[in-house]
Amino acid sequence: MESITTGDREIIRDRARLQREYAHSPQNDAILKKWQALAAGRREMPTVRLLFSNFRHEVITPRLRCEGQQARRIEAQLLGTLIGRELFDDDTPISHTFDMSWHTYVRPFGIEPEITRAEGDNPQGFHINPMIRDLADEVERLRGGSFGVNRASTKQRRELLEDLLGDILPVRMVMGSLPGALTNPLVHLIGMEAYYLAMYDCPDAVHAAMEMGTQVYEQYYDFLESEQLLLPTNGLSPLAQESFAFTNELPAEGVTRSTECWGFLESQETTAISAESFGEFVFPYQQRLANRFGLLSYGCCERVDAIWPDYLSKWSNLRKLSVSPFNDEPRVGEYLRGSRVVYYSKPRAEFVTCSGAMNTAAILESFKGVCEAARGCLFEIAQREVGTIHGDFERGRQYVRLAKQAVDAYWEP
Repeated sequence: MESITTGDREIIRDRARLQREYAHSPQNDAILKKWQALAAGRREMPTVRLLFSNFRHEVITPRLRCEGQQARRIEAQLLGTLIGRELFDDDTPISHTFDMSWHTYVRPFGIEPEITRAEGDNPQGFHINPMIRDLADEVERLRGGSFGVNRASTKQRRELLEDLLGDILPVRMVMGSLPGALTNPLVHLIGMEAYYLAMYDCPDAVHAAMEMGTQVYEQYYDFLESEQLLLPTNGLSPLAQESFAFTNELPAEGVTRSTECWGFLESQETTAISAESFGEFVFPYQQRLANRFGLLSYGCCERVDAIWPDYLSKWSNLRKLSVSPFNDEPRVGEYLRGSRVVYYSKPRAEFVTCSGAMNTAAILESFKGVCEAARGCLFEIAQREVGTIHGDFERGRQYVRLAKQAVDAYWEP
């Protein structure tokens, strides 16, 4: 493992001290109260965040001061923790710990995808190079998914972090929501068009592939239980889709079963198929995985309005539903109003990514629609899918202010 120089060490420790300061601030206490209200099912004040995962090259990379690669990775995590507070003044909570996870992995299928990425500083586009050309003839190649843990590398990293900054930020082991993606890894192996055609041309092969992946995930959850690798997914720990696991329904310690943890499912690749086809080719396999979770967060960018009545609404452990702009948002609000399911809004991103001055009136009007749709719902706003803010931190801060202004004016509990 690469050593960390004295200079890089001091940079990291200074960043850690700043995180500790923010974590113990009155502002952070106020933000945590918002999340705790959501956790308890109280419709008090929605949280608003601007998420930077697609424009890290603007908010993290230029601000790195460390020189060593390992030190830069640690510094990047510290910077990422603070961006919501330092740059945007949003409702991202800050932990008084430095968090890391077990080095585990799960691969639902037995072959690896081949992806060609776009070039540039921040490439978003990619091309799938199909590894399987004829699913009916080659479906057995998908068999052999795997999972595991690297205990040695996990131990080594924890010891490094504890020596480096543990006296400032205690090192905490956390676990994200249990994964269960099936259609995404399958499409990355055969291509989107081939996947859609296969549901018509060779439905039995599609079912066989989904069964293979489902069994691997079920075995993976068993593995985590038997190897005592499960950790609480509660409080200020990560939840898929860049959210947090705050809840009063799951244990905060002593977790031994997957049914005591958050899980995450999605199937944005099937957003263009009928609800009936979703029910045939996807839902039965997701149902088996959902049964292994204590609570469930669902969705990415897909439409969920069409599949709610007959499918998603059947999950009694569903607690967070991704609502992208591709949905009939008022309709989803009607489905969730008064329930314990968080309306996890991902508003349209073009108002902050477009070049030139932001259109304040258009932004407020857009957020007005979102807030009215989510009236009476547990409500969380996370502006995702942002590729750039043109390096203008004040632009991001202003956008968050406008979102909060709209919440104050138009959302009702």
